[in-house]
Amino acid sequence: AGEIGFISSVSQPFCGDCSRARLSADGKLYTCLFARTGFDLRGPLRDGAGDAELIGLIGGRWGQRSDRYSELRAQLRATGNPEKVEMFSIGG
Repeated sequence: AGEIGFISSVSQPFCGDCSRARLSADGKLYTCLFARTGFDLRGPLRDGAGDAELIGLIGGRWGQRSDRYSELRAQLRATGNPEKVEMFSIGG
């Protein structure tokens, strides 16, 4: 039997404990499901980056992330700049 899961970030934000990332078809790593921009991994891959270098790049990016879209959504709406992003634009 299969399994279905729901990402309830609107009603129950979990930004502080989030462990989700997306890798798009064009080689961008998104550290938030609602991110507008991603971190380019295609360039390093094409330049011959090895596993250790890629792990370092991904770990470094993950450690510096400040994505809190779901937690800040209400504040963004109040400023008139909700920066709405749809997950389907990344893929997944």
